[in-house]
Amino acid sequence: MDKKKRALVLINKTAGTGKAGADSFTIITRLAESGYEPVVYPIIPGTDLSSDVLIAQYEGKIDLILCSGGDGTLNHVVSAMMEMEKKPLLAYIPAGSTNDFARGLGIPSVRAKAVDVALGGKPYAYDVGMMNDRYFNYVAAFGAFSKVSYATDQELKNVLGYAAYVISAMAELPQSIGYSSHMKVEADGITEEGDYLFGAVSNSASVGGMNLFGETVIHQDDGQMELLLIRAPKNLAEFNAILSALATKEAGNPYITFRQVKYANFVADKKVEWTLDGEYGGAYKKTEIKVMNKAITIMTK
Repeated sequence: MDKKKRALVLINKTAGTGKAGADSFTIITRLAESGYEPVVYPIIPGTDLSSDVLIAQYEGKIDLILCSGGDGTLNHVVSAMMEMEKKPLLAYIPAGSTNDFARGLGIPSVRAKAVDVALGGKPYAYDVGMMNDRYFNYVAAFGAFSKVSYATDQELKNVLGYAAYVISAMAELPQSIGYSSHMKVEADGITEEGDYLFGAVSNSASVGGMNLFGETVIHQDDGQMELLLIRAPKNLAEFNAILSALATKEAGNPYITFRQVKYANFVADKKVEWTLDGEYGGAYKKTEIKVMNKAITIMTK
C-alpha cells in the first residue's frame, strides 16, 4: 500500500462568520477520499493549540496544511509556514467577514465550493509581504480606517458581516478624517515626504471589501505589491477632492500616490500603528516592507 500523504487541518471556529467548524466532517471525509491522512486541530490562540505551535510541531511530517478561518487566521498560518525550511502545500477555506484575499485568488466564499478548490484546484505560488519581522498576505496599512478591521467587535462581524465594518468606519469618521501622520516614504522610483491620511502596501485589489485600485490588474505572483498613499487634507474641499478621486479611480491626482513596488520604507516622526491582514500589526517609527516572491503555494480555482 502506498504511503499516505498527511494533511494538517487547522480550524478556527471563532473566525469571521463562526461557520468554520460547521463542515469539519465533510472536509475530513474529502481529504481521506483524496488519499490524505487528516490530522485535525482546533485553533485556540495563546495556547499550545495556536497555529504557530502546531505547525512547528509538524514540520517535515505533513504534505498539506488546510486552514479554515478568516484572513487573520490565514495570516498566522502563513507566518508560521514562512519559518519552515520545506513548506507544504496550503489550502484555504475562507470563513471570514470579508475574505479579501480569497476573493483575489478566486477561492469561492461558498464553503462547499472552497473545499472543491482545496482538493481539486491548481497549486499557485503567490507573493508574501514582510513588514519589519512580520508577514502579511494581502495588506499592511496605517492611518484612517485601518483600525476598523481589528477593532470591530467579533460578534458584530458574525451577525452583520461586511456591514459591521461600515458601521465601525462611520463611528470612527470624525477621528479618521482628522488623522495625519508625517512620514518620509522611499520605494521603487519614488521618494516623498508629507502628512498622510492613509497608506497601504497591498497584494489584493480589495481591501476591507473595497476596491481601491480601479482598473489596475493586480497579480499576486509578480514580485510586486501596490503602494497607495493618501495625503492628509487641509480642509473640507481637499477632503472632497480625495473622495472624488477614490470614487472615480482618477490617475495623476495630487493627493494620491499609487505605484507597484518591490519594497517600501517609511520613516515617521512618531510611532505609527499598522494593521496586517486586518489585525493589529504593531507601532513603529521605522517600517520596512519587502515582497517575498512566490513564497507560499496555495490551492486555487
